[in-house]
Amino acid sequence: MLTGKLYIVGVGPGHHDHMTFRAKQVIEESNTIVGYETYVNLVQDLIEGKEVHRYAMTQEVERAHQCIELAKAGKIVSLVSSGDPGIYGMAGLIYEILAEEGWDRKAGLYVEIVPGVSSLNSCAALVGSPLMTDFAVVSMSDLLVPWEIITKRVEAAAQGDFVIVIYNPASKKRIHQLQDTRKLLLKYRTPNTPVAIVKGAYRESQEIVLTDLENMESHQDKLGMITTVIIGNSSTYQYKDMMINPRGYTSKYNIVEPQKSRNK
Repeated sequence: MLTGKLYIVGVGPGHHDHMTFRAKQVIEESNTIVGYETYVNLVQDLIEGKEVHRYAMTQEVERAHQCIELAKAGKIVSLVSSGDPGIYGMAGLIYEILAEEGWDRKAGLYVEIVPGVSSLNSCAALVGSPLMTDFAVVSMSDLLVPWEIITKRVEAAAQGDFVIVIYNPASKKRIHQLQDTRKLLLKYRTPNTPVAIVKGAYRESQEIVLTDLENMESHQDKLGMITTVIIGNSSTYQYKDMMINPRGYTSKYNIVEPQKSRNK
């Protein structure tokens, strides 16, 4: 029986206040920490004295294999990730490798995903209530998914009037993707459609911009791998410094508190 364990841990947006109790618990239990260097740094104060393996961004496969091998060797391993590891994270790759090896979930290596607060949750909380109705999440990274497929997904979401959450909107090598997406969306949405750009949610580098589809391109300096963009649908509106997506209550209920009757 294997004595090692592998935890795939989501540490949330970056601030410890938004990390789950379970995430802190398994990191404390682990004697070995593995992760992309930026993510490891988010929990630096929690891993003193532990064996730590830091990786560059493009070494996901190496990271996954090392985690599995360390756990098989009897280590208690936490593979740390920002946000939620099951949303554009390492969970899928770990399970793909284990499936290729014929892993038995009940009798084999103990593996547990510890969910975390993803960017869509944290960024939405900072700008109001933009995700009250159906929404779609799309990553602009075409490293693993062809751009033609990403474009089809964006257009389908635009046609369906989904609020759209965009992960990885740009990088040093990827500039045209969000520009192309904006042009595509303008076929289906008005130029004044509200847009929220949130960089480094709940981190020291946090920056928030509320703009619209027409002026989104003028904020290129805020775009990057730690930026999330939320694009409203036909019902979304801005109220002061917030982005609101109505759930639909006004069409069924009177949401204004009725004036209390006065005693005569």
